[in-house]
Order: sequence, then structure tokens, then C-alpha cells
Amino acid sequence: ANSKLTPLSKRLFEAKRQKKLTFEQIGQKMGRDEVWVAAVFYGQAKPTQEDGEKLSQILNVPQAHINEDMGPDFYPDRGGLISIPPTDPTLYRFYEILQVYGYPMKAVIHEKFGDGIMSAIDYSCHIEKEEDPKGDRVKITMSGKFLPYKKF
Repeated sequence: ANSKLTPLSKRLFEAKRQKKLTFEQIGQKMGRDEVWVAAVFYGQAKPTQEDGEKLSQILNVPQAHINEDMGPDFYPDRGGLISIPPTDPTLYRFYEILQVYGYPMKAVIHEKFGDGIMSAIDYSCHIEKEEDPKGDRVKITMSGKFLPYKKF
């Protein structure tokens, strides 16, 4: 866990643990992606009123508590979990992605694989250009071997 988590974030994680739910399961019940749901838990994404109601029902956390900390006036302080920004604009975008989705992706990796890391040595990355009438998009596919931490 991150020491910068809010009391509500800690409460959401505790409720998730007690109910033995994964981010994927919560996401399916909410109609949201698991990484986005994890970002809400880390205070890195803004849930709608409907999202808050669903979280309240799924986790049995009072709606009033969710509304108080993540209601209409809540705007995430994104990236507050990590520091040291790069200066190159392209690298900064990767840094920005890591700030917003880093801990949520880490949590989902641990849920799916256990205690370990994604290799950056046994790793591949594919970048594609997707034509889009609203503006071309960058599609990045990363694949890294899972490396469990060794017990000794």
C-alpha cells in the first residue's frame, strides 16, 4: 500500500479484501475496466455518482462516505503517488501514465500473477498508429515475462 492513500482509499481496499474481490470482479459489476477501478481506489480516477453508488453496494461502504471524499467536488490529485518528473515531453507522457495508472496496474498484476514483477529484459513493446477521425492515436502493447520474487 502507498502511505499517501486517503482514509477512504484505505477503507475501500479493506472492504475489497474482506469481500475477497478482485478489481476485475468489481469492474465487471460496475461495467468498468479493472485498471480504472484500481485507479479509483488509489484516488487517481474520478468516479461518477453512479460509480459511487455501485461501489457502495458492492463493497458495503456507506454512500455518504464515498460522496464526502469522491463526490461531485472531488478532482483527483493525479500523480501524487510518485515524484521525479522527466523533462522530455514524450517521456513525461509515459511518466504521467505511470503516475496515474502505475499502482493500479501493479495491483492488478499481483492479483493475476502473485508477488513479482514484469521483466523489462524479457520484454517486448509494439507501437501502432491507429487512424481516427478525431485524431490519430498511439497504441502501445507491452509484454514482459512475469518474474516471481524468490524466497530464500
